[in-house]
Amino acid sequence: MLDRVQVYFEDARRFFEESIKEFEEGVRENNPYKIRDSAEKAWNAVVRATNALILKFSGKLPSSHWERRRMLRELETRVPEIGKLMLRDRYGARERHLHEMVFYEGNIDVEDIRYELEKVRAYLDDVSRALGLA
Repeated sequence: MLDRVQVYFEDARRFFEESIKEFEEGVRENNPYKIRDSAEKAWNAVVRATNALILKFSGKLPSSHWERRRMLRELETRVPEIGKLMLRDRYGARERHLHEMVFYEGNIDVEDIRYELEKVRAYLDDVSRALGLA
């Protein structure tokens, strides 16, 4: 199982690296499609990191965003160190800002997206520490 946890987390890191690269290209080229795709990649990084966390602590993988939020809530109430990180709230915020508003609705505010990408970086760093990978 530990190997699967590491695979999910490494996928998260790769998605995040690609999102940063695509965001920078999109801004440089003034290409809204690349910027929107970068937001979706960053969101996917959050999903993959969350899967790694849930798998490590529960031995199960969620099958939907709803189930992921439920399992994060359960994990936060069961493991105080994870509860202090407020990952469920942060997960929901990234879903709203990156997945819904930027990718689906096409709301492109470069500085806001840059801000959100830093929040994804912090989320990944916190999950990495919780997984014992940092």
